[in-house]
Amino acid sequence: MANIGVIGSKGAMGEALRDVIEASGHDYAGGADKGDDVSKLADVSDVLVDFSAPGALESNLHAAVGAGIPIVIGTTGLGDKHHAAIDQAARAIPVLQTGNTSLGVTLLAHLVREAAKRLDSDWDIEILEMHHRRKVDAPSGTALLLGEAAAEGRGIVLADNSERGRDGNTGARSDGAIGFASLRGGTVAGEHSVILAGDEERITLSHSAENRAIFARGAVRAAEWLRGRDEGRYTMDQVLGL
Repeated sequence: MANIGVIGSKGAMGEALRDVIEASGHDYAGGADKGDDVSKLADVSDVLVDFSAPGALESNLHAAVGAGIPIVIGTTGLGDKHHAAIDQAARAIPVLQTGNTSLGVTLLAHLVREAAKRLDSDWDIEILEMHHRRKVDAPSGTALLLGEAAAEGRGIVLADNSERGRDGNTGARSDGAIGFASLRGGTVAGEHSVILAGDEERITLSHSAENRAIFARGAVRAAEWLRGRDEGRYTMDQVLGL
């Protein structure tokens, strides 16, 4: 049993989290949203789950550090300064940050990493994702997570080997690049495919999210796992023992 506080409680993920927390036998410690004092929520929580916005991350980390409790970060659209803040907080508390809390996506990323490791650069890697019309960032955090997994498997740096937003006379595809394409429309919770295209053969690894509850269940699983850990930065791979 744990008291789990939710940051970003008024969003779609916040509502899904409350349902899953209560259904799993944990206590919903309360929620915080834009303009709320997160430190008050942290003081009555055993662990925080953050699905808010990048601009709120540093203050949310400060609240978790001040209360000495773990935090699970599922917020997407993070940049270098956000990851630096996470690294700093992880010196004092357990922090788990991920682009996707789904257990299925976590396993998919593992499979992508293994496939990229075993197939040479003659196999082109393309990542296709689709989300609902209201999603504001692209590529999705999950697409980037999968891209990082592919890059790790290849032993390359994703930022130096990615192609995005192709339009017009772009020229031939760069050797060894990891391509991204983003689609937006309707109410799609999340569709991701990683295509490994070789000469005269193709492998597609994919995941379909049918409901946001899968992300909430994974986040609660991560919160359960994170409680009692030493300070440090953790991943969903560790939650699944990969």
